[in-house]
Amino acid sequence: MSLFKARDWWSAALGEGEEFDQGCLCVGDVDNSSTGHDKVVVGSYMGMLRIFSPHANKSSEAGVADAQLLEVQLQNAIIQVEVGKFVSCSELLHLAVLHPRKLSVYSVSGTAGNVEHGDQYQMKLVYEHNLQRTACNMTYGTFGGVTGHHSLCIQSMDGMLMFFEQDSYSFGRFLPGFLLPGPLAFNPRTDSFLTVSSARQLESYKYETLAVATEAESRQDPDLPLKTGGKRLMPDWTFVLGEQALDLCVPSFSHSTSSIFILGERNLYCLRDNGQIRFMKKLEFNPSCFLPYASVTDGTTNLLLGNHTNMLLVYQDVTLKWAAQLSFVPVAVRVANFPELKGAVVSLSTDGHLLCSYMGTDPSFFSTPKVDAREADYEQVDAEMKKLQKFIREATRTQDILPKTDAEEDLSVKTTVSSSIDSPSQALIQDIDGLPVPSVTIQVTVKASCVVQSSKLTIGVQPPLAVTQDQFVLEPMGVGSSTVVAFSAFLNGRYPPADLTGDITVSYSSPTGVPRVLQSRFSLPLALVCVPSSPAKTTNFKITVDTNQPPVDLSSIFREFSAKSEDKDGNSLAFQFLSGAKVTVLASKTSQRYRIQSDSFEDMWLVVKELVHRFDQHFSKMGIKDFKKSFSGPLPLQEYFLSVDHHFQLRVSAQQYQDLLSERAVQFRAIQRRLLTRFKDKTPAPLQNLDTLLDATYSQVMALAEAAEENRALLEEAFVRLRSATHLLVLLLSLWQGLTPDQTAILEATLLPLLQDTPQLGWEESCDAAVSHLLRSCLSRSPKDQATSLAQTGGPVLGLPRDTARLKKHITLLCDRIGKGGRLTLASEANVQVPAQVQNLAAPGGVEPIAEVTGDGEDMELQQEATKYIKKKQPSKKVKKEKKELSREPSEATVKEEGGRGEEPVKEVKKEKKESSKEKKESKKDSSKEAKEPKEEAKKESKKESSSSKEKKEKKEKDKEKEGKETSKESGDKKVSRKSSVKVKEKKKEPEAAEG
Repeated sequence: MSLFKARDWWSAALGEGEEFDQGCLCVGDVDNSSTGHDKVVVGSYMGMLRIFSPHANKSSEAGVADAQLLEVQLQNAIIQVEVGKFVSCSELLHLAVLHPRKLSVYSVSGTAGNVEHGDQYQMKLVYEHNLQRTACNMTYGTFGGVTGHHSLCIQSMDGMLMFFEQDSYSFGRFLPGFLLPGPLAFNPRTDSFLTVSSARQLESYKYETLAVATEAESRQDPDLPLKTGGKRLMPDWTFVLGEQALDLCVPSFSHSTSSIFILGERNLYCLRDNGQIRFMKKLEFNPSCFLPYASVTDGTTNLLLGNHTNMLLVYQDVTLKWAAQLSFVPVAVRVANFPELKGAVVSLSTDGHLLCSYMGTDPSFFSTPKVDAREADYEQVDAEMKKLQKFIREATRTQDILPKTDAEEDLSVKTTVSSSIDSPSQALIQDIDGLPVPSVTIQVTVKASCVVQSSKLTIGVQPPLAVTQDQFVLEPMGVGSSTVVAFSAFLNGRYPPADLTGDITVSYSSPTGVPRVLQSRFSLPLALVCVPSSPAKTTNFKITVDTNQPPVDLSSIFREFSAKSEDKDGNSLAFQFLSGAKVTVLASKTSQRYRIQSDSFEDMWLVVKELVHRFDQHFSKMGIKDFKKSFSGPLPLQEYFLSVDHHFQLRVSAQQYQDLLSERAVQFRAIQRRLLTRFKDKTPAPLQNLDTLLDATYSQVMALAEAAEENRALLEEAFVRLRSATHLLVLLLSLWQGLTPDQTAILEATLLPLLQDTPQLGWEESCDAAVSHLLRSCLSRSPKDQATSLAQTGGPVLGLPRDTARLKKHITLLCDRIGKGGRLTLASEANVQVPAQVQNLAAPGGVEPIAEVTGDGEDMELQQEATKYIKKKQPSKKVKKEKKELSREPSEATVKEEGGRGEEPVKEVKKEKKESSKEKKESKKDSSKEAKEPKEEAKKESKKESSSSKEKKEKKEKDKEKEGKETSKESGDKKVSRKSSVKVKEKKKEPEAAEG
């Protein structure tokens, strides 16, 4: 903001060693000239009174002497100067000068000179008042609504307001609760006086209230009874500021709003005349003075505000419009109209620097030189255009929320996990079921490329893993210095974790003060949670992973487990988890398959993940680029749903415990109240076994609390196991369909939307919402269905469902759609082409939300098919064949792909198609039955409640709806492509040939 400076139009240095303050500057036509232009009146604490009439470009000593009209040395210090109509029977302006013990009113006049020295000005005393008390400040105005002349009000240092009407003293009043004087102003609109008391609040006193209040001949104690008649003085209204005020101003120009401006030490306030706040502006600097002036916009007020950083700021209400740099700190500022410059800003400093300036910038006379025209190189322009288009495509393809910064970070974090287990284990639990719990040391090196004063390092691991210390406060680092931090990680629970990765977060402030966060990730070894063991022959759960490379010796991949393994051939390897479960890996000698088996479905996740990861590392080291891995067996959905049901039952139990606890707590408090009233009673009454009931309720509350705490621990364990099972299901899906890393990330975010359960939001409802969104958007059956679902907005509030049937159906449908070639992408919502009919439906009120039955867990699309089946009991053969053909097209594509991979024969795929079609027909029948039952019940109720006339109206409306839906169906059937119609004809010929 220092780019703009206040342009010096006229300036003067007033004396040496003199001191000036807020009230020492005044602007007005003090000599009542014919032109009506303003003069500048300045008084100092040394008693010097000066009057100036500035002219342009005369800042030299001769110019200052020419602009100075008058200079008078008074006997007393000048506290404040004002210009107004202070003499009765006169419309001329006079000058009021306030001294510590005297108020003087002068008339200033000028006579035209006949010699070259110019005009002569003189100041004549009209009247004066000797004050009994030391004055602080004064204000003037038309007190009591009297027009034509101004009255004066002086505030003394001990809190007395003294009123003067021209040359006579009217009365005096003491302000209640006075301690130190504050700024004083008169509001002519409400005929009231405003001041800021020592209680740091703005107080308003009406002139009429002051006139009829108690006479202030002597200072009285407010607690004592009044000596004379009159009312005790009370403010009309108050407004708490919370800080001391520097200045107070009531603008009175014509089109201004009714506002009162208060300049505080840290804030600027604007109030209405009744004490209600209009706005408040928090200042980021220490203000020194301010002045409201007229604005060109109706309803707003402009403000000149000076601060202690030599800045003069222009505000329009609370908006900063301009900023100008001054050469001093202004203590008083005014706006004046001079003959050569209208609206000049007059400012005064404490040491007597008087400046008349204007806002703006000087014109620049620099002109840019002409550039020689040159012909455009079209090849270069074309290459640059292609480069920019490439950048645009990459930017639109990667839909990142945060921009990627190429600049070097202030800090760099390097994490090193020890390859050996700690010899004295740092684990809190020394052994689990006789197996020792190991720990591993992680070393973190933080290196600084700039000066970092304070930084904090935080470590986060997945439960039930724990670390010896999770927070470190790092010492200040210089350029190139580094800090090393070491800690140990170990298993702190009786179940395996869902993830062996940990996060390191370093929070610090850059040299410019910007807070920043740096993150790093490390992976813990598998040996931290399991030990080698003998292979198990019979297990409950099995998973088979296929590869396209010859079988690998497992002992060469898992070297840390092979040393203690009993199998020396390398075809089998067993992992005994510290929690008790055992996972066995078997490698086929003849085929390229690997089998992972265990009695616990969730515990296989870490071993399968580590096996796939080490396969990738092994074959990449060997230089094999076409290594592929796949999963051919059926998805273990039923095993996965066991984990889902177990987690859900624990959530239901937690809710039941919470309800029972609240009931017993209410009962416990009610018994306590009864006992308390019995004990407080003066006439003791029998307790009627209330003490026994209290003890029993207390024991119930404690037992419920312990059971709820135990259930909470089980719920945490169940959620970790559910996360492991979900990770395993996502990995098997990606191996089954060969999903890309982006698609796998979308699937993982869908099935694992939460990192931890909360009582308000759990995994079941979050996962159901995410899976439903995918089924409606990118995995919908047709672009029309997708656009229809996108046209609908809103949804139910997430809460604990009644059961998991709906979630299971949605997850099964998700796997089915992915197995049939569905593409997981987030860009499909933006790229889908909305048909014309759907655009009409998407208009406000065009689409009704699809009803979702939460109790029975029906899928939305199955409901739509059921309603179609109800409305058309006997559909035509053409529609049936078209539907079969459309449903067969994606399945034939999947058959071709699977045949190319060599995973499954074509016959097995056809059997699965027949089974899936049977299941669809059964689901259609069930849904149609369930849809018919509520319709029949609704009809029975309507017959009982409504009359025959209402029944007729409802039948008419239903017929209209049926006709509209049938027409929409026919229009949808007509839009079948030619290819599908040709295939339908071919399908017709095939059954005829079979019959013949």
